[in-house]
Amino acid sequence: MAKGKVGKTVETLGDYLREQRTSAQLSLRQLAELAGVSNPYLSQIERGLRKPSAEVLQQIAKALRISAEQLYLRAGILSPEDGVGGSVELAVLNDTGLTERQKQSLLDVYASFLALNAAEQRPAGDDR
Repeated sequence: MAKGKVGKTVETLGDYLREQRTSAQLSLRQLAELAGVSNPYLSQIERGLRKPSAEVLQQIAKALRISAEQLYLRAGILSPEDGVGGSVELAVLNDTGLTERQKQSLLDVYASFLALNAAEQRPAGDDR
């Protein structure tokens, strides 16, 4: 894997996680243990080198006793326009009967339908 940042969204996620962890007075090792992830993996998330899955974010949020939705927003899984609370994305992400791969597939299909519908609603000649 290339050394370097995965993306700006992840970097801000890492900064946010570090802030939340320090305000909860937890060491990296303590949070890793509470969240059920490895210490090195959590360190890489905080440094912006890894992008965690929705499931891992949910485990971290539970360990920190913060909203998983906030982490989803920071990670770019949800956008602020989706409206937190009743969105399709949240329903999919919170469904314990689905695997992570199934969740991601559903979210990808949903996003493609939204993009297709948005493209069909544009006036003719509008090449956005």
